[in-house]
Amino acid sequence: MSERIDFGLRTGAPERMKTGLLSVGVFERRRLSPAAESLNGASEGYLADVLRRGDLEGKVGQTLLLQRVPGIAAERVLLVGCGRERDLTAGPFARAAASAARAIAATAATDAVSLLPGLGVRERDLAWRVRETVVATRGATYRFDRMKSEKEGPARALRRLTLALGRRRDLEAGQRGLREGVAIADGVERARDLANLPANVCTPEFLAEQARALAGKHPALHVEVLDERDMEKLGMGALLAVARGSRQPPRLIVLEYRGTEREARPVVLVGKGVTFDAGGISLKPGQGMDEMKFDMSGAAAVLGVLHAVASLALPLRVVGVMPATENLPDGNAIKPGDIVTSLSGQTIEVLNTDAEGRLILCDALTYVDRYDPAVVIDVATLTGACVVALGRVPSGLFANHAPLARALLAAGEASGDRVWELPLWEEYRELLKSNFADVANIGGPEAGAVTAATFLARFTRKYHWAHLDIAGTAWLTGKEKGATGRPVPLLTQYLLDRPPRG
Repeated sequence: MSERIDFGLRTGAPERMKTGLLSVGVFERRRLSPAAESLNGASEGYLADVLRRGDLEGKVGQTLLLQRVPGIAAERVLLVGCGRERDLTAGPFARAAASAARAIAATAATDAVSLLPGLGVRERDLAWRVRETVVATRGATYRFDRMKSEKEGPARALRRLTLALGRRRDLEAGQRGLREGVAIADGVERARDLANLPANVCTPEFLAEQARALAGKHPALHVEVLDERDMEKLGMGALLAVARGSRQPPRLIVLEYRGTEREARPVVLVGKGVTFDAGGISLKPGQGMDEMKFDMSGAAAVLGVLHAVASLALPLRVVGVMPATENLPDGNAIKPGDIVTSLSGQTIEVLNTDAEGRLILCDALTYVDRYDPAVVIDVATLTGACVVALGRVPSGLFANHAPLARALLAAGEASGDRVWELPLWEEYRELLKSNFADVANIGGPEAGAVTAATFLARFTRKYHWAHLDIAGTAWLTGKEKGATGRPVPLLTQYLLDRPPRG
């Protein structure tokens, strides 16, 4: 987890700000931002002289640290490349803010002031710039060392980052951005911490404990946990079939946020919580199987969103439902060719036990109908096919309601946590036909992400629904292996944009 950084706001002349470090933007072709021009004037052209030497061109993410700049009260000045001024949009701004945070963390400065929120970003207001600076800073300084016996943090870490605003009348918007930024960053960090834990720690019951602990901190949150016996009584045959191969008992975790009247129709978020996925009898290849601890990232994201929503006290009703289990091979595990009966009453031929996420989700999606939801959004690391189709930039989006899809696309652009819509056409239903049951759980080698979503769509006909396939965005591989916390920013933005009462 990241060091705890306190954030604050201030106004005033940047050259007079006493701090360990002052970060300021520089555009491509060594063009000074307005704040940098102010510093340059106070230092009698020092910054311009440094740039003329060619050590920093101003490309997005470049940084150059200057010590003891004459005429400047700050001990250090960090020049941050922001790209071409006319091209400064949400993405480049977030990358510049993250680069600044990493550069600050590499110094011994324990307090810093950022002038980046004063930059003009196309179609983004001051509150957004403050918020994204906070989110980018927390994300860039995050580390997970909970399981290490020796912590690797710096001897002197950044403790406080103050965001400089141009005028006192900007403080109200700045405060709003600060509140949202801290809440989103906390939610992202909670999701990352949970997903980064090993599966021998983060079990289905552990996830349930985290939901209980979160509800204990926020009076507006209420938790209910269904155990194996409860699910048997309800008839959740698909979810329980997946759990048969594990010694860890499954859980269905329901965490409800009541920020408005209980009668208000809720937004329901369903998060896939497979705490480890070996594939069951259809065993996955051994290489990279350790990353299957991330298969509960959907549930982790739902917990993160509810943390953010409760912190912001949004005037909404939000229900998080998280089916949690392991998917392991065992003498009692489901087998290819087995037929199970879902909570909806539909029978499913299990042609591949590694397509287990849709089995636990279909029962959860049927269960949530009891809430008379305004909308339902499920979040799942569902298919490798989505990674092949879209890579690791956007999450895949499927929806049975065009206005919901548009709202999520807009929230993705506003948050920088983007999605891309894929089709749910009737023709894909043919691929899921079974000779022996109502539906098969896979549809063959083609359009894997689409057929998975098409399978889920069978269980969502009573309400407006969207499916987010986050298999490519929930975690990073390679040297930077670890959870990302997506799509917490996207879903929190969607809820911030949503009018009260659904």
